[in-house]
Amino acid sequence: MKNLLTDVAGLSVGNAENPLIATGVTAIVFEEPATASVAVLGGAPAVRDTALLSPEMTVEKIDAVLLSGGSAFGLDAAGGAMAALAEAGRGFSVGAARVPIVPQAALFDLLNGGDKAWGAESPYFRLGHQAVLNAGRTFLLGTSGAGYGATTATLKGGLGSASAVTSQGITVSAIVAVNAVGSATIGDGPHFWAAPWEKSAEFGGLGLPAAFPSSALDVPLKGTVRENTTIALVATDARLSKAEAQRVALSAHDGLARALRPGHTPLDGDTVFAAATGRNALAMSLAMLTEIAMLASDTLARAIARAVYEARSLDVPNALPSWRDRFGGPSHQFPVST
Repeated sequence: MKNLLTDVAGLSVGNAENPLIATGVTAIVFEEPATASVAVLGGAPAVRDTALLSPEMTVEKIDAVLLSGGSAFGLDAAGGAMAALAEAGRGFSVGAARVPIVPQAALFDLLNGGDKAWGAESPYFRLGHQAVLNAGRTFLLGTSGAGYGATTATLKGGLGSASAVTSQGITVSAIVAVNAVGSATIGDGPHFWAAPWEKSAEFGGLGLPAAFPSSALDVPLKGTVRENTTIALVATDARLSKAEAQRVALSAHDGLARALRPGHTPLDGDTVFAAATGRNALAMSLAMLTEIAMLASDTLARAIARAVYEARSLDVPNALPSWRDRFGGPSHQFPVST
């Protein structure tokens, strides 16, 4: 267990970034098509092909999920990912044609100081293609992939991940790009809202503050309330139906609400996908599904804190400081796979 999304068997993760533009893409690629659904609780999402994830829709399984920067421009990334998957022979079969199924969510990082004057074609198609080619079992957190240009109200945002195992041996994990309008930390201090769910000092081991500062319940909002969105995927190796996956995605939003203040605001696009690889052959029960849903929430809360904890500040004018710039602390990163 590496405390990463890829602790779930049957998937890989690839990141691709453009430092000049200060943005990036994260691709979650399934070795075999996976059952998936989605829950969108933000008021202004930038998404692609999420309608087909509703339980009543025909397509049962997907090939990959894309998380990206770029707001609506970033939705071009799924096209690049589809191209890379098509080159590998992946996709939903329709006669002689194959169509890779790649739902996507994008966050707003257009005002983070990067050079967004990219001309007639956005960079996201190429980034999506490269992210799929980069997919492996290990990947960097923090200022990487879809979290490269992400920010919060007070600190640099980023890409985070975490994992856990149920009492029945089912693996549950999460990956998230944190670009919150509010904050993952309590007041102006180093403590994370997600502290009660932390494991093995994965984001500093500080716990909760001995006394909550008077500013703890203030709502520091960055820039304008349009500059936000947190997007995520929770995964399991259990065998789930689309309806069960949707229930897991809905439950995982509880972790977002625990780890960020505020969340699910009118002009953000908070979106959580849920996917099941089916590698674990255990027959599902309501009790097991409930535990999976609970751990999806817990791992997403932990992943959000790790995203901020592992981030580094951007090399742009007036960049927000990273958590380490302000508070220090060791990294729990793993090297990129080769």
